[in-house]
Amino acid sequence: MKLSGRQEEIIKLVKEGQPITSEALAEKLGVTRAALRADLAILTMIGILDAKPKVGYIYAGNPTDTAILDNISKVLVGDIMSKPITVNKNTMVYDAIVFLFLNDVGTLFVENNGILIGAVSRKDFLKIAIGGTDIYKVPVGVIMTRMPNLVCAYAEESAYSVAKKIIEHEIDSVPIVEKINEKCEGKEQFKIVGKISKTNITKLFVKLGEST
Repeated sequence: MKLSGRQEEIIKLVKEGQPITSEALAEKLGVTRAALRADLAILTMIGILDAKPKVGYIYAGNPTDTAILDNISKVLVGDIMSKPITVNKNTMVYDAIVFLFLNDVGTLFVENNGILIGAVSRKDFLKIAIGGTDIYKVPVGVIMTRMPNLVCAYAEESAYSVAKKIIEHEIDSVPIVEKINEKCEGKEQFKIVGKISKTNITKLFVKLGEST
């Protein structure tokens, strides 16, 4: 897999100023740290860079094997996605919290008549729980992140592209959706058909690593 222009520039900057922090790299490139997360993760994963805690990034040399990165680019989301855990928008926060832990997931996706309308994460539950709100009386529809603000993906996308979305947006999982022909108030509607989480991506890395 060919490195992007920004990834090549990151390597150049690290060689010139190592050790160098992500903050310094972001400043030199004129972007935010968040925008660099995926690139730095990829360069570290394939062995070009090495991340030293509390020190910064150093140049580790040319990658010895990019097979994992090449292969993950060929894997489609539909091949590795898992079943999404969903709740109705009227589900009370307390019940949703119990449901989340029973299913051992980090995010619940919220539906209304089969349409994906939002998502609620452990962070969302923690915020409302410590805020003194009566979680027995507030529905998840009140605290969820609403469409179209969710980061979504399609089954036809590559696993690599979704892994980048998870890193860049610092989220636990991405809903895999299908577009519905009917629109509501002029807005596109989607149904959720699966999810890709950090766990899915980690399992894929392990599987590809064992096969190379």
